[in-house]
Amino acid sequence: MDMATVEVTSPEPGEVLVRHTAIGLNYLDVYHRSGQIPLPVPSGIGAEAAGTVEAVGSDVSAFAAGDRVAYAGGPPGAYAEYRNVAAARLVNVPDTISDEQAAAVLLKGMTVEYLLNRTYPVRAGEFVLFYAAAGGVGSIAGQWGKALGARMIGIAGGAEKCALALENGYEVVIDRNREDVAARVMELTGDHGVPVVYDSIGQATFDQSIQCLAPRGFFVSFGSTTGKVPPVAPSALAASSLYFTRPTLATYTASRADLLASAEKVFSMVGSGKITVDIRQRYALAEVVQAHRDLEAGDTRGSSILSP
Repeated sequence: MDMATVEVTSPEPGEVLVRHTAIGLNYLDVYHRSGQIPLPVPSGIGAEAAGTVEAVGSDVSAFAAGDRVAYAGGPPGAYAEYRNVAAARLVNVPDTISDEQAAAVLLKGMTVEYLLNRTYPVRAGEFVLFYAAAGGVGSIAGQWGKALGARMIGIAGGAEKCALALENGYEVVIDRNREDVAARVMELTGDHGVPVVYDSIGQATFDQSIQCLAPRGFFVSFGSTTGKVPPVAPSALAASSLYFTRPTLATYTASRADLLASAEKVFSMVGSGKITVDIRQRYALAEVVQAHRDLEAGDTRGSSILSP
């Protein structure tokens, strides 16, 4: 990738100039780059970063030069050394959280927060099925679910990834490479099924996810790494009175109050030690092409960050 140098303008009213110290790498970036989630062109890329405030717009009072801040979501453009960011999308980073931790956990952590706390409020003692259990979101979900008292069942591919998921709170991990996922879920749940499936895989796992659900269960589709989920006929859900939802982080953090509440819960979970931020890969920003290749090939574990 060729790095370009451009002049950074002063922040407009309502904006904050942030010097990035760490940039999060997310599968959302792949969706944006590939066109699976279309963006207006030209566009930046990158949805998450942490850094230090360099300057603030004329009407910004919530932040000042020197503050440590982070953001996740909003218009792409985090793959940069400096960036003007809307003050309304920034959050302060607590002293107990490093910049690398903030950049690696905020987007993924808020995703887990809204999924387990608000999309389907997970309760202690119940089974939860979560795909890509060894990935960045999955690793956090396993720990968060365990902290809630849930019986977390993870799905991962290969012995190494299954072992990693077990280290991150999952009670059981199903190896999708050698096990029949639906049959194993029914074995674990006494042929009842799970009350909720969190599926970030999409097209390749839709039928399997439906088969794993208990009557009146929730199918939560929050990603599509193998392609979009096929159109769903109501009749496909009717036999067991299933619920199907496709939530997004953008919706669940659209208001500043929701954003701050979600970020506070994430940082609190990390600060209390209930969640460990597992940064397994570090790339220079100039190595972002390789970072995307590794992410798409499934060669990453836990979270990854880019260093500007």
